Parts: sequence; C-alpha cells; structure tokens
Amino acid sequence: MKVVVDDKIPYIREALTNIADEVIYAPGKDFTPQLVKDADALIIRTRTRCNRELLEGSRVRFIATATIGFDHIDIEYCRQAGITWQNAPGCNSASVAQYLQSSLLLLQQEKNFRLAGKTLGVIGVGNVGSKVAQVGRELGMKVLQNDPPREEREGSQDFYPLEQLIEECDMLTFHVPLVREGKYPTYHLVNREVLARLKPRVVLVNTSRGEIIETQALLDALSEDRIADAIIDVWENEPDINLELLNKVFIGTPHIAGYSADGKANATRMALDALCRFFHINARYTIEPPRPAQPLIKACNETEACLQMYDPRRDCLALRTHPEQFEKLRGDYPLRREKGAYQVEIKS
Repeated sequence: MKVVVDDKIPYIREALTNIADEVIYAPGKDFTPQLVKDADALIIRTRTRCNRELLEGSRVRFIATATIGFDHIDIEYCRQAGITWQNAPGCNSASVAQYLQSSLLLLQQEKNFRLAGKTLGVIGVGNVGSKVAQVGRELGMKVLQNDPPREEREGSQDFYPLEQLIEECDMLTFHVPLVREGKYPTYHLVNREVLARLKPRVVLVNTSRGEIIETQALLDALSEDRIADAIIDVWENEPDINLELLNKVFIGTPHIAGYSADGKANATRMALDALCRFFHINARYTIEPPRPAQPLIKACNETEACLQMYDPRRDCLALRTHPEQFEKLRGDYPLRREKGAYQVEIKS
C-alpha cells in the first residue's frame, strides 16, 4: 500500500512505518495529480483540495483528513469516483475551547469586559461548540445555543433562533462548517445586514472558517465602533489575509485555535485508525505528544494559570509581526499542551 501524507501532520511517521509499504511526504499545498496518481490513500489537512482535478485517473481509494472540517474535499466527486473519505470530528474540540477560554479571560483582563452575567451566543453546537458553551457557563455567562440541523433532529428545547441571539447576546462565537448551498448555508452568515442588527458593543469570535464572516462588513463595523471587538483565528482568503482587519481585532491568530499538541495527536490517531479500518490492517501504534517544558504551574489565580498554559497574545504578536509567514506560523507551530498535561498550584 502506498500513502501520500501532508508533511506537517505530527507524530505520524513512526506509526506509518508499521502500516504502509511506501509513504511519500509532501507539503499539503503541493499535492499534484502526478504525486497521487499511484497512491492508494491520502492523509491530508485543509490545504489539500481533494477534487476531480487532483484525483481523476488516480488509484486513490481512501482519504483521511486530520481535521474536523472537510470542505476541502469534493464529496460529490469522491462519491462518483468510489473514493471513501473520513474526517476527524471532535479531534481538537478541547483545544479550541482552551483558545476561547484564554481569549475571553484576556478580554476581561485587558478590556474590562466583565464576563459574568454577559450573554454568550454559540452558533454551531457540535463537538467544539458544546465545549465552548461549557466554558461560557463556567465563566458565569448565560449561554444561548443555535444549531438548526441539531434542532431539526432533536427539537427546540435547547436551541434558540439566530435572530434571538443577534438581538440578545453580548458575544457571538461561531463553530459551524462552511456550507455554501443547501438548507443551512453558512457562507457570509455574518454580513452587513446581520452586523447592523447586533446589540451595541458586541464581541465576535470566529474559529470555524473565515468565510463565515464577510470581511469588509466586519472591518467597517469595527472601524465605526458598532461592535466592541473581535477575536479572529480564521480568515477569508487564507493565507493572504486582510491586514487592516488583523490590526483592528483584539486577537488575530493564524488558524491555530485547534493546534494544541493534544488536538493534533487526536487527529493523527483518528486518521490512522480510519486508514487501518478501511484497508483491514491490524497495527499497533502510540501517538503521544511531548511533555510541556514546565509541567508545574504556580499561579495566584485561575486566570493566571490558564494564561500560563496558553496565552494567545503570543500567536497574535507573531502574526502581526510577520503576516506574510501565515503558513509557516501554522506549519511550525510550537508545542502547546492542554490542561491535563499540567499540575496546577494556586498560591494563597
């Protein structure tokens, strides 16, 4: 079996030596028809667009994407071509929740945005949104959830209309897939019209897909002080992002909210598990991220402890200093561990 793999997928090389006969590693943006034509499987990230142009005439039978999202895979073409694909749902949900928690604590600390008592609207309540909603509740916020597909399946008792969130919420955070057509499209879900109807001084957070928010409309709303702040991890036209927006937002990062080492390890493990299931391979492998350099955290309070574990200001500064290195900042992202990797001591 021959597998072509994105060379930025971590913790995978040793494991694949026990699974595949031949493995080719390449940058995700450099996958070509020539490269994949005699491959049996691909293991990718979001930078590889798996469509007819890439796959037609190839031997590829299976694609694993080590990501939650799968809008980079042409599902209809894969169906027609008999190619099975698998994403990694929930792999980095705790990582995104960590990003949100630290970002919200910074907002409270630096902008005097008192979280307790505020209303948080969570749009998209899957693996990620559910954890983010819990973060909001733990910070003393009232949480309103919006998820039309789930509401259709489960009933309306736990969900609220988007219009109600627009009217009532002090903060909106988005955790939806990018859907351009169909019953529940999310492309430019936040546009000029929606921004005009928000409560004054709202904060917007986007860690899902850049195209969920209309860039120029958000930039205008920030410039005119119609919304208070924005925390943006995902951008339209990545990696060629809008630099004016980058310098307007409270926190702007290079699509790394889900990039904890724990989340990456989960995604790699899920991709390999799916590959082995599809090809009926019985293989043993261990995917474990490195320990943090300082596993013991001593802090005066929980906020300080959270920010010692992860402070998004570092990623924001790196992007603002070198926006042209957007892809490099993602590809060479430093080790970041989640709470379970640390022992925390709160000094009295």
